[in-house]
Amino acid sequence: MTTEPVQGDPAQERLRRWRLVLGGDPADGTGRALTGRDAAMDGALAALYGKEGRPRAGRDRSAGLGASAPAVARWLGDIRSYFPSSVVQVMQRDAIDRLGLATLLLEPEMLEAVEADVHLVGTLLSLHKAMPETTKETARTVVRKVVADLEERLATRTRATLTGALDRSARVTRPRHHDIDWNRTIAANLKHYLPEYRTIVPERLIGHGRASRSVRKEVVLCVDQSGSMAASVVYASVFGAVLASMRSIDTRLVVFDTAVVDLTDQLDDPVDVLFGTQLGGGTDINRALAYCQSRITRPTETVVVLISDLYEGGIRDEMLKRVAAMQAAGVRFVTLLALSDEGAPAYDREHAAALAALGAPAFACTPDLFPEVMAAAIEKRPLPIPDAG
Repeated sequence: MTTEPVQGDPAQERLRRWRLVLGGDPADGTGRALTGRDAAMDGALAALYGKEGRPRAGRDRSAGLGASAPAVARWLGDIRSYFPSSVVQVMQRDAIDRLGLATLLLEPEMLEAVEADVHLVGTLLSLHKAMPETTKETARTVVRKVVADLEERLATRTRATLTGALDRSARVTRPRHHDIDWNRTIAANLKHYLPEYRTIVPERLIGHGRASRSVRKEVVLCVDQSGSMAASVVYASVFGAVLASMRSIDTRLVVFDTAVVDLTDQLDDPVDVLFGTQLGGGTDINRALAYCQSRITRPTETVVVLISDLYEGGIRDEMLKRVAAMQAAGVRFVTLLALSDEGAPAYDREHAAALAALGAPAFACTPDLFPEVMAAAIEKRPLPIPDAG
């Protein structure tokens, strides 16, 4: 019996999908057998989500991928044929987590077969120290492709949003003629319209400063590189490179675990930044913030962005005092629990509440929202904190 969907029969299509979800064991209740493409899709799903070594009903091969690199390579090719890219990426992550396939990524042939995404980059970075030399160049190629895709997606909007924020933050009330913002000046002086002369006599001129001609803002990205923050490290590196390309922003990128590493001099190449990180290990937020604080030269023109799940292994009270001191000096302090598409990970809620009490609420931020968060921080207006619900 074929299981290809019957045109115009929603019930049959629904039954087919349930059969693929439930896996075909006798207890699934569908009574369906699979053939053709559906059978192949079911085989790919069973290899990952089936019970290891146990034959599935209606099939002549057992579930599981084992530890065979050729078998895994074939499976990776299969799922790319049967499923959209977003599903392939989820299945790859599940294969790494459920079946312990991370070590197979040390082989160049395997890296060439996978669907590259942010999470794969995080896995490769965690394996970097164990990679043989024959694999490292392939790994860099994979990471570079993902970084290039992210830059293409994020760079233009980030630059446009922050350029606007810089211009607004530099707005002056006694501008030179060629710096006048005529639209805002007219809007602010409409009450001074003279009907008999059909003109406006402006009492207040609004104009732009020259933010693009000199560094006007300093941004410090302070990024936790513990294992749970892998995706955030990837996105922070990309955004760091984008910000560093803007002449009006002096950008510093600092990563930390129990040690602190300043990667600012590598910001022209985010791939170099990523391979300069060391995912995993402990966390000493206080030490990292102490380093960042020591590098601030113009507090009132500085934004510090701490990206961390806030599981502090250092001195908690000192960390909070340091944040309060920076804010008292005029620094705009932003706390992001994550910079990724997945939302907030597990995080230390007590530390998050303590930071919120200091006026630095901690929240998860998607890459698409990050430019708006930075623009608000630069302009010193309320942050666009997502609804927790």
